[in-house]
Amino acid sequence: MRFLEHVKIGEIVSIGSYTFTADNIKSFASRYDPQPFHLDEDAASRSLFKKLTASGWHTASVWMRLMVDHRRREAEARQARGEAVPKNGAGAGFRDLQWRRPVYVGDTISYTAEAVEVRQLNSRPGWGLTSTRAVGTNQHGEVVISFITTGIFQWAPEPTKPT
Repeated sequence: MRFLEHVKIGEIVSIGSYTFTADNIKSFASRYDPQPFHLDEDAASRSLFKKLTASGWHTASVWMRLMVDHRRREAEARQARGEAVPKNGAGAGFRDLQWRRPVYVGDTISYTAEAVEVRQLNSRPGWGLTSTRAVGTNQHGEVVISFITTGIFQWAPEPTKPT
C-alpha cells in the first residue's frame, strides 16, 4: 500500500490470479447467488451458458480479496523497510460494472488494478480519493469482468509530533 501522492495514473498492477473450480463456484453460489446455472451442471447445461458458471458476484469478490491481500503485502514490505504505512480508509462505491464473459469451471482469472483518478479531499486534510479500474482476464486473454472502484486513502504521512 502506498500513500496517494505516490500513485501514478495509468499504472497497472497485477494483484493475483484465481482458478474457479466446481466446488468453489457451487459453494459461493449456495450462499450468495443460488441460481441453477451456478449450482447444478444439469441445470446449467439447459441454460444460456450451457455449462456450470461462476456468479459474477463471485468474480468481483475474488478481485476484492486479492486486492486486500495485495495491499497487506505492500504494507508489510513497507513496514519491513522501516517506512511509514498508510492508513486505509473505506470504499466509496463502484460504477460501470460489466460481466463481459462467463467464467467456467477451470478458468483462471488474472486480476489487475489501474489507477484512473487520484485527488485530495478538501473536506478531510491528509486524505484523498482514488478511482481504480478493476479488470479480470481469463487464460485466453478475454476480459471477463471490469468495473471502477473508488476508495478513501491516506494522502500523506502524518507529521511526527515532537516529544
